[in-house]
Amino acid sequence: MATFLCVSCEFKGTDFLKYCKEAGNKVFLVTAKETENDPWPREYLDDIFFMDEVAHGAWNMEHFIAGLAYLMRSQKIDRIVALDDFDVEECAELREHFRIPGMGQTTSRHFRDKLAMRIEANGAGIKVPAFSALFNDQEINDFAHRVQPPFMIKPRFDAAAKGIQKAHSADELWGIVHGLGEKRHNYLVEQFRPGKIYHVDSLSFGGKVLFTRVSEYLSTPWEVAHGGGIFRSVNCSYGSEDEKQLTKLNRDVMRAFGMQYSASHTEFIKSDENGEYYFLETASRVGGANVAEMVEFASGINLWGEWANIESAMVEGKKYKLPKAKKEYAGIITSLSRYQHPDSSVFDDPEIVWRNNKEYHIGLIVQSKSRERVLELLDKYAAVIKEDFHAAMPND
Repeated sequence: MATFLCVSCEFKGTDFLKYCKEAGNKVFLVTAKETENDPWPREYLDDIFFMDEVAHGAWNMEHFIAGLAYLMRSQKIDRIVALDDFDVEECAELREHFRIPGMGQTTSRHFRDKLAMRIEANGAGIKVPAFSALFNDQEINDFAHRVQPPFMIKPRFDAAAKGIQKAHSADELWGIVHGLGEKRHNYLVEQFRPGKIYHVDSLSFGGKVLFTRVSEYLSTPWEVAHGGGIFRSVNCSYGSEDEKQLTKLNRDVMRAFGMQYSASHTEFIKSDENGEYYFLETASRVGGANVAEMVEFASGINLWGEWANIESAMVEGKKYKLPKAKKEYAGIITSLSRYQHPDSSVFDDPEIVWRNNKEYHIGLIVQSKSRERVLELLDKYAAVIKEDFHAAMPND
């Protein structure tokens, strides 16, 4: 029996905890105090610890290390697992400090720091949009004169589309850079390339990608976060050029970044201008926004659960065998709702397999053997949600 310390600053990863326990492991969870009333599967946990000093993953590491050191006087910890994107670096620091096997700080940067990702991908010959760090004034000027705007100014460590700003000229870029003040070193600038955005969700073991599902965002994370859009995604046609090319590119990224075993969520853009694929970012975790549920309905593979099985196999030195995956189509649509408990019964098609029950949210997953049917339903639902349910967060 191995002992896992799972870390999450938010409420997520419950299937990982369940599968990990069912595999015969001892499971501890460290999470933020504000999640204390969330429905954690406590019956699958040997203990749960809440920390007060957590803000978007900014753990007080001095206290975290001291607390873990005390726990380890009586409990041998075999593995540390970050369930959320914001916890990847902190867990890497814990592994390094206590010499626990797993992804260290250098490799974790490839899956957390957007600047490190671009440098690593570019060095491996993987196409990325033109980019620059914001460390040096002359380098920023060179970038602004060399690269055609618009520009995207991105936080290096935030997840999804959080904190991204768009500039349409060099002057506008410099206005944003000056506005960042002493924090500008935590950002990068990148050329905006219009195109379709894809996400590749996969599982790796022994340095090889064993499972992949390629999906297309029908509305990009940027549009949803900054334009008040409705989130939609659907998995790509099996055997299509998009699926084949992005499956290969995902393998190239995992190899270049040193992925040995984990779940991963990687995003690419297919340029409208030249039809080429460009790497955007990756993460050593299961995708958010209920993407995992969509992938499971399309493939039969529970990403959280199989990730737990992979971790268990690694610590026990056993081989891991991926369950046989099916090839159906699934699509998701989610939106903020103007109602606390929206009534989604107006959507009654038999293809509906999941409904979002979170307050002030409305969402559905549909499943079919036909991708065209999935797209038809998502388009129909988007029109109804926009008219009768949709609410948007005000932009900062």
